[in-house]
Amino acid sequence: MNWIAIAVTFKLALLTAVVLLVVGLPIAYWLTFSKWRWKFIVESVVALPLVLPPTVLGFYILVAIGPHSPVGRFYSDVVGHPLPFTFEGLLLASILYSLPFAVQPFTAAFEQVDRRLIETSWTLGASKLKTFFQLIVPLSTTGLITGAVLSFAHTLGEFGVVLMVGGNIEGETRTVSIDIYDEVQALNYAGAAKTALLLLVVSYGVLLLVYAMNRKVWAVWPQR
Repeated sequence: MNWIAIAVTFKLALLTAVVLLVVGLPIAYWLTFSKWRWKFIVESVVALPLVLPPTVLGFYILVAIGPHSPVGRFYSDVVGHPLPFTFEGLLLASILYSLPFAVQPFTAAFEQVDRRLIETSWTLGASKLKTFFQLIVPLSTTGLITGAVLSFAHTLGEFGVVLMVGGNIEGETRTVSIDIYDEVQALNYAGAAKTALLLLVVSYGVLLLVYAMNRKVWAVWPQR
C-alpha cells in the first residue's frame, strides 16, 4: 500500500472537516434563522456540489485560482508560487466540494432546536452569540458531529476534483483514490485491492458511527 498517499488523504480529510466545522457553522446558522426572502439563492449555491459533476466543479475552481485570475495572482504574489497543483489548492477545492455535506446536517440540527428556548434565552438578556454557544450548539451536538464526519468521509473518496485541481504529485496531492486508479492502470489489481479495501472499511466505519449516533444506540431506550 502507498502509505504516503494514505497519509496525504487523511491529512486532507481531517483539515477539510476542521475548516468546514468553523466555516460551516455561521453559514448554517444564517440559513436557519435568516428571514431574507431570497436566501434560497444561497442555499442553492451551497448545495450545488451535490449535483455538479466533480470534474466541472474542479474545472471552475482551477480557473478561479489559476495564475490568470485575480485570486491566483494575489496568492502567487503573497506566497511566491501558484495555488493550483499544491496541497493548499487541493484543500480549498475539498472544502468547496464537501461544503454541503457539513452545512446541511448543521442546518437540520439547528432547525430541531426549540425556538421557544432560543427566544427565552434572548428575553433573559443573553446575546445571540452566547445563546448560540451555550444553548444551540450543545443541543445540536449530534448534527454537528454528523456533518463533520460526513465531510471527512466524503473527502476520503474524492477523485475528480483532486485530479483537476491537485493533479498527481507524490507526497503533495496524490491521494488514495488517485493511487487506486494508477494501480489499476498499471494492472496491479492486488495493490489496488488492498488500498480499496482499506478505504471501504474506513468509509463503512464512518457510516456506522453516523447511523449509531442518529439512532442513539447507546441510550437505554433507543429510538425506533
